[in-house]
Amino acid sequence: MTADAADVPPPVVDPQMMRDVLGHFASGVTVVTAIGPDGPLGFTCQSFSSLSLDPPLVAFAPARTSTTWPRLRTAGRFCVNVLADEQRGLSQAFARSGTDKYVGVSWAPSPHGSPVIEDVVAWIDSELWAEYDGGDHTIVVARVLDLGADAGRSPLVFHRGGYGLQR
Repeated sequence: MTADAADVPPPVVDPQMMRDVLGHFASGVTVVTAIGPDGPLGFTCQSFSSLSLDPPLVAFAPARTSTTWPRLRTAGRFCVNVLADEQRGLSQAFARSGTDKYVGVSWAPSPHGSPVIEDVVAWIDSELWAEYDGGDHTIVVARVLDLGADAGRSPLVFHRGGYGLQR
């Protein structure tokens, strides 16, 4: 690459085109939960992945516009709940702002006190490890403290802008 080529900014990628193309990658749907000073809180997050086995780390990426993430950050410990296929309603409820997201939601405390939502596929009890700039999102890295799964349940999948595998 020449010095002149290094000075040329990359072409602008259309955000809608990026959303459409990357929507072809199916992902699970999670709800990240914690106990705040006023009770349980949480938000839906589909940007989640395993990061490291040693040390045990996971990553997720809340939007910078999230009003819930700053309160979870303050709590320092939280639980990533991997939703089951029949929990679409929970995904939608926890994605809304300004509502009591826990109305009608059954949960029990994890070993470290964060809400584990009833009937999830898996749960990952974690504590904040690090945060990084991720453009319009924050990349959160969390150390896994405890975890569990129900092999008898199927995960809720998000693909091409909808739940389930879209053809």
